[in-house]
Amino acid sequence: MQHKQISLLFSFSMCVLILRLATAQNTSNTITKAANITKPGCPRKCGNLTVPYPFGIGSGCALDPVFEIQCTVTTPFIHDSEVYDISDSEIRIRNYVGRSCYSSEGTLLLLDDSPLMELGDTDPYSFSDLNKLTVVGCDDLSFLSGSNFAIGCGSFCTDNSSHAVIEGTCKDGVGCCQLEIRKGIKYFETTIESRNNHTGVSSFNPCGYVFLGEASRFHFRGLKDLNDTNFVERIKHNVPIVLDWTIGNLTCVQAQKRKEYACLVNSQCVDSHTDIGGYRCRCNPGYEGNPYIRPGCQDIDECADSSTNMCEQNCINTPGNFTCSCLKGYTGDGKKNGRGCIAPNSNSEFPWIKFSIGMGVSFISLVVGAILLYFCIKKRKLIKSREKFFQQNGGLLLKQQISSIKGGVEATKIFTVDELKKATNNYASDRILGHGGNGIVYKGILPDKSIVAIKKSKYVDENQVEQFINEVIILTQVNHRNVVRLFGCCLEAEVPLLVYEYVSHGTLFEHIHNQNGAPWLSLQNRLRIASETASSLAYLHSSASMPIIHRDVKSTNILLDDVYTAKVADFGASRLVPLEQTHVATLVQGTLGYLDPEYLHTGQLTDRSDVYSFGVVLAELLTGMKPILRGTSDEDKCLVEYFVSSMKNNSLFQILDDRVVREGGIEQLQEIGELIKSCLHLHGEDRPTMKEVSMELESLRKFTSPWTNADGHEDQNEV
Repeated sequence: MQHKQISLLFSFSMCVLILRLATAQNTSNTITKAANITKPGCPRKCGNLTVPYPFGIGSGCALDPVFEIQCTVTTPFIHDSEVYDISDSEIRIRNYVGRSCYSSEGTLLLLDDSPLMELGDTDPYSFSDLNKLTVVGCDDLSFLSGSNFAIGCGSFCTDNSSHAVIEGTCKDGVGCCQLEIRKGIKYFETTIESRNNHTGVSSFNPCGYVFLGEASRFHFRGLKDLNDTNFVERIKHNVPIVLDWTIGNLTCVQAQKRKEYACLVNSQCVDSHTDIGGYRCRCNPGYEGNPYIRPGCQDIDECADSSTNMCEQNCINTPGNFTCSCLKGYTGDGKKNGRGCIAPNSNSEFPWIKFSIGMGVSFISLVVGAILLYFCIKKRKLIKSREKFFQQNGGLLLKQQISSIKGGVEATKIFTVDELKKATNNYASDRILGHGGNGIVYKGILPDKSIVAIKKSKYVDENQVEQFINEVIILTQVNHRNVVRLFGCCLEAEVPLLVYEYVSHGTLFEHIHNQNGAPWLSLQNRLRIASETASSLAYLHSSASMPIIHRDVKSTNILLDDVYTAKVADFGASRLVPLEQTHVATLVQGTLGYLDPEYLHTGQLTDRSDVYSFGVVLAELLTGMKPILRGTSDEDKCLVEYFVSSMKNNSLFQILDDRVVREGGIEQLQEIGELIKSCLHLHGEDRPTMKEVSMELESLRKFTSPWTNADGHEDQNEV
């Protein structure tokens, strides 16, 4: 597909792009409420935008040149970029939208440049996780890549019908698709392409769009957006890109030791909690003003403000607070929302004491009774809720399946919610093992002291419950030493929880890309890891009771136990293949760099898709390179293309890891290279089966050669 890109390079040593929210409620009071918010002698506003210090209009009016903006008549600009709004932690910039339009015959009529934005590495700005990648269209696919990450989002209309498009939702990928980005990234670029050039849908959707913007500000209007000729301008002016800003790149502890520390009197320092560091200043409770400009934050006189004066009679203002008192002869705490001030009473106090005691006892009895009733009702609701979730998540179907399988009770255990809460210490943060695309994995300790991994899913598709239960049954019966075993599940929660075998030594990705290199990762161990992984995938494809396609084979999904044995994990994206079928049609899912290009363009998932992904892992093992390579010109390159090109140019040994070249024989390494190349064929039918790959790897592990390698060293292969 023809494609252009526009580069909006944000060098924040010179400028900062700032955008405005539509409502005043979303701006911060911390640096805008007090009268003195700008540097003396500097403009306060440009048009409708108030510019608080540390930002400033023009030279010398900001804390640092990175916070300077220019005002053209009534419109604020920074290097031709319009300024909209500033808050105490975020800035918002005007959006940019990528677009491609087609005729009814599929001819490309218009291709607007797709956004590419880069923030300065040393400047304290990053893209906020309030933004999401959004794709709007009925035949469009977009990728967003940045520093060490990449995501893809596809938006399609099933059966080429406009009736499936639903207003207000972007979750299903029908007409609209949205994906989250991680906090703290400094660079991103997008691409947009069409699978069928909008043929069949151009009558109600001639164009596809892609943009990164604040998710809460975008409302998908269904068919109105798909056929809106003014869509680009609407997004540009209504859906901003949000940037997080900080002062410098030091933490609060580090900055407080410096002479240029920016937080003034009666304010506190707040760390930014992003990878780039930095801090911001905030007025202490009971104070208001601008914490960056003298005289700093000032005490709020709560007594003078009728909206904050909570005293019935006497109000005494104190620094950062206030106190209430009653006139002489009155009793009470003097607060309007407390006991107030009680007038003196000439009658004997004894009846009042008895009355108070009686009322107190009655009240306590009533409260105790209400609490007991509340907990009884709550417990009953909890039981009903768990029963509802159990049935909703396919619990009855699972029990029926277990009873029909010999030995099923031992193979598939149904855990309770309380068991898994206790095992994970109520899902404590220190028990988190990792975050995946489909959920969070916790470390759990069962009553018998056995350690397990508990996966808590993010969501469940109610229409796929039967398939989910079938997959649980199949996976619990998978018995292979190189596959992470599924012990059972819990269906009483809102989303199912899966209990897996615990694997202790992290992922293969971490060991390959360890900065100092893993000492144990010799050529023979690399081939052993590859052989064990291939053996497990071959087993899933051909030896399981129903063939299983993993669909997300990558080095982060290959775990290593305490003796560095490989175990394939994370079957959240896996699919079962009925025995009479060779493929299944699914919504494209996988990881960029490992994803089978044939599957990406056809949506037809086969076992050869796993072969392609495994070929990428094998190339990663032999070269020590990541699937997406960051080039010297800041352009991302694909390891697959780099590897295949090296094979064609007879330069394989130049890209292999130095240790691999030292320990491997020439013939052995060339054979491995040819195996990887065969796995990476564009057409699945040209790739070997996983079983053939496994057999070839076993042969290569035992391969020895009397010849020396390319560097003149003798072979050091281990048999």
